[in-house]
Order: sequence, then C-alpha cells, then structure tokens
Amino acid sequence: MAGLYPTITQCAVVAAAFKTLLFPAYKSTDFEVHRNWLAITYSLPLQKWYYENTSEWTLDYPPFFAHFESFLSRFAQYADRRMLEVQNLGYDSWQTLCFQRMTVIITELVLVYALQKFVRTSPFTSKHHSHAAALSILLSPGLLIIDHIHFQYNGFLYGVLVLSLVLARKQSTMLWSGILFAVLLCLKHIYLYLAPAYFAYLLRAYCLSQKSVFRIRLYNCIKLGTGLAIMFGLAFGPFIYLGQSDQLLSRLFPFSRGLCHAYWAPNVWAMYSFVDRVLIYAAPRLGLRVNRAAINSVTRGLIGDTSFAVLPEISPRTTFILTLGFQLISLLKLTVQPSWDAFIGAVTLCGYASFLFGWHVHEKAILLVIIPFSLVALKNRRYLGAFRPLAVAGHVSLFPLLFTAAEFPIKTIYTIFWLVLFLIAFDRLAPPSDRPRVFLLDRFSLLYITIAVPLIVYCSLVHGLVFGQKLEFLPLMFISSYSAVGVFGSWVGFMVVYFTS
Repeated sequence: MAGLYPTITQCAVVAAAFKTLLFPAYKSTDFEVHRNWLAITYSLPLQKWYYENTSEWTLDYPPFFAHFESFLSRFAQYADRRMLEVQNLGYDSWQTLCFQRMTVIITELVLVYALQKFVRTSPFTSKHHSHAAALSILLSPGLLIIDHIHFQYNGFLYGVLVLSLVLARKQSTMLWSGILFAVLLCLKHIYLYLAPAYFAYLLRAYCLSQKSVFRIRLYNCIKLGTGLAIMFGLAFGPFIYLGQSDQLLSRLFPFSRGLCHAYWAPNVWAMYSFVDRVLIYAAPRLGLRVNRAAINSVTRGLIGDTSFAVLPEISPRTTFILTLGFQLISLLKLTVQPSWDAFIGAVTLCGYASFLFGWHVHEKAILLVIIPFSLVALKNRRYLGAFRPLAVAGHVSLFPLLFTAAEFPIKTIYTIFWLVLFLIAFDRLAPPSDRPRVFLLDRFSLLYITIAVPLIVYCSLVHGLVFGQKLEFLPLMFISSYSAVGVFGSWVGFMVVYFTS
C-alpha cells in the first residue's frame, strides 16, 4: 500500500494513544455489565451462565461472546481478582478500569486488520477511495463514543463483520465469509438483521451457478452448510445438550422490554412517538380519543413497555413484518445482480430497515448502517449524496449517550472535526456518476448538514444558559427529531440510488 499516507497502522497507533487518555472518562452501566460477565464466566460453570441473576445485568449475548468474556477473565485475574467476584456489584477499581478499557483497544486490532485487508483487496484504481473509507471507519466518532467512553466492544465485532464482507469479494474466499458471519452471529445476535443479505448473496453467488439459477453447485452447498452447522453447533450445542435452549432464547430475545429502547433513538418509532405526543394536545380539537393511562406512563420512550395515547399500539409482529418486508425489497437487485457492490448495498439496506422499523432498537445500532455504507460511499457522487446525511445524523444521535459536562468538548469537537475532514475528503475523491444525480437528495443533504452545527450548539450550550433546568426534554427531542429525519431521508435517498445504479 505504498503511497497511501497516513497508513492505517500509523493512524491506529495514534488513535490508541489518544484512547488511553480517555480511561478516566465517563463510563455507562455497560462497563458494569461486562465486568459482571467477566465474573460470571470466570466463577461459574457453563451450565449456570445463563441462569445467574445476582446482578440485573444478566448475560444476554450469544455463547461465543460468553466464551470471549471467559477468555478475557483469564487475564483479568492478574489485574484485580476482585473484579471476578459475582457478588462484587459495581466494582470499578482503577486496575479494573484500566484492564477493561485496554481490552477494548487491543481487540479493536481485528478491525485494523480487516480494514487493511479491505484496502489491499480493492481494485488498483480505487485504492485511495478504499483507504479514505477505511480511515473514516477506524477513526469513527461512533466507535470512540460507544466503545472508548460509553464502553462496549463494537470495534472488535465490526472488525469481524468487515472482514467477512471483504472475504465475500472473491469466489475463493466466499466460503470463509459465510463461516465468519456465522461466528459473528454467535458473538452478537444483532447482526441477524444483516442475515437476509448474506443468505441471498451466498445462495446466488456461491451455491448457484452464475450462468443459471437452476444449476446447483452441490459441493459448495455441502461445504457452506457443513461450516455453518459446525459453528452453530459449537456455540449452541452444549446448551441444547443441557436442556437450556429455552432459557438461552429468552435471554437473547427479550420482547418484554418494549418497542423503544431509548427515546432518542432516531428511527420511525421515535417519530411515531413524537407525533403521538403532539396529538395529545391536538386531540380535543380533532375529536380524537386519548388513552389517559398512556399519558402518565413512566415508560413512554424509555426502556420498558411503550404505550401510545392517541396512535395505535405497535406489536412485535408489526415491526417484524415491516423490517422483513423492506429487507426483502433490497434483495431484489442482489438476486438478479449478485455483485460485491450490490451485496454491500443490500447489507446496508438491511441495516437501515432493521434500525428504522425494528423492535427495541438501540441507538448504537446505527453503526449497522454507517459502517457497511462507508465501504461503498465513494463509489460515486450519487452514493455520497445519500451517505452525507446519514453520517451527520448517525453520529449526532449518539451525543445523548454522553451527558456529562467533561465529555461535551470531546464528543462535540471530535465529531465535528471528523465530519468536516472526511466529508470534504470524500467530496474530492468521489467520482462522478454515469447517471444524473438526485437533485432533491443533494439539496436535502446541504440543508441538513447546515442545520447540524447550530443545533448542536443550542442543545449543548444555549438551552442550558437560557432555560436552566427547565424544559430539559427539549434538547433531546430536537436531536431525536433531527436525527430521525436525517436517517430516514438518507434511507429513501439510498433506495433510489441503489435501484437506479
């Protein structure tokens, strides 16, 4: 990769040094979640992992991630053995803090390797485009906020995803792409949302003949099926043998948690909740019936059962049908044209559909869209036009995760710097399209980005100075509404671009 400067390795080293400075920063309850999982997998036998409930933060990730925590716990004992005591709730000694923060940085090397492979396997004519996209992912404000301050292991997990996507580029490594994606599903089941695109692509490009869909490559089918069976068998087999499949599934798919994970998650249901809230005040004039119990519900927009005062209630089945329906639409082109670019586009659209219409969507799940989209954002200027509002909305929507004053300059300055740097670089690198650009999408992107900075300034500074402790919900409502419009508009724009390219 001569001529590509700065290199991914150089940026990774500098980024790691910067992230170590964030060790004392704010940490969310996810820090205690993972400490508790370290303790569970170290102190208890496997058959008790998914039954242990001393802490409210029970183990609810698939078995491979549990084994990942168990692996880390073997080293944790040398940092501070007390962090591995199940009864030691909320334990956060300096040694514990440093150990857990450092494991996030070290495991992120998987992402570094995946991005290097992405650049190496890119066509020679698009090396610089791929390099810029790789650096944008490596230095993502989303990963900085979620992993290195808030605390999670998304860098490691998305590294596995990117590596799987890269391996899907060539017929010779397509089998390993499918197997690696199975491993990813056994690490974190949120990636099930991307499974339809993988199924369609591997079926069409690996299991069926390129010349005719009626010619089955039987040997390829056997290899892929065997590989997937082995991975899922290794992960879930022991728990099925122990008769714990129902308990495991209840932990992985907790539908009792309610429609909305957090009221600032910028998806369709956030907009739906906002409209419902507005209709409460308009209902008397419009003659609409109001559910008074829903008005007083303490779970509106927060974790738990979500009730609507005016609009109809939303069931898990409704969200499933909408999500799957829009995902299937995105697979139409992939089935007809099983190219790698079409595959990445389908993965991105599956991520969009799951984020916008899914049940109990985490605001952090926006990375399911941003990261795969980044790989093709520089395909041409039409793709970039759809990516811009997503990049702004997706990262701004994460700001409420860090609500402490000390982290305000970090999240704000870093995100704005990243947006300015990479959106300008992308604008210079993106080649023109052989098709006309979407006029409305370009104007929407320009207007949308223009609003971002004054909105951030108001929500973070001006509102507090003007209103003090009053109307505290307004900044969150503004960010939620602004981000939801951006993500939804980007989705519509990319649907148009994807199917007309």
